Amino acid sequence: MDDTKLDALGRTIVEALPGAAAGHVVAFNQLTVTVATPRLVEVARFLRDDPRCRFVNIIDITAVDYPGRAERFEVIYHFLSPTKNMRIRLRAAAGETTQVPSLIEVFPGADWFEREAYDLYGVIFTGHPDMRRLLTDYGFEGHPLRKDFPLTGFVEVRYDDEEKRVLYEPVKLNQEFRKFDFLSPWEGADYLLPGDEKAGPKV
Repeated sequence: MDDTKLDALGRTIVEALPGAAAGHVVAFNQLTVTVATPRLVEVARFLRDDPRCRFVNIIDITAVDYPGRAERFEVIYHFLSPTKNMRIRLRAAAGETTQVPSLIEVFPGADWFEREAYDLYGVIFTGHPDMRRLLTDYGFEGHPLRKDFPLTGFVEVRYDDEEKRVLYEPVKLNQEFRKFDFLSPWEGADYLLPGDEKAGPKV
């Protein structure tokens, strides 16, 4: 798709939805529109119904985590217009307690996408009929795609053959598995590695 056509479509959307569509940008042959979070449903309905758009397919809903921001999440929506052969991305800002309107009334296919974003990021969607976790286990704590979620997680799961059931236990990092004999890029090795003799003395 020609960037000029995408730019023209972005301007059309922003002009048609003052206050709801705050701005647009075309980069890497893709159109992204920034949306006021409380008016997401209005924007989605416009994109679906307006003959200049006809974005009738919802492709994905996800989020990006910026922990340093007051509103740490950008909720990202991707839509497809088969009749126009175009794609569009919406982005809306949200904090940890922001209630993001669900798009289910406009796009029923948003159901599991919103549940996934809630499960993995903790984004709260209001108006969703079944806002439960989708990918993590029952009783899971935290949201694993947040930048501040520990890489090891909080619990480990194993099947106990004696008890004949799955057990949840706190993560244990055994020290013998944490001793590595390789060059640390921060501290360096206490011994000469092949080729080090060619370098000058350490300062």
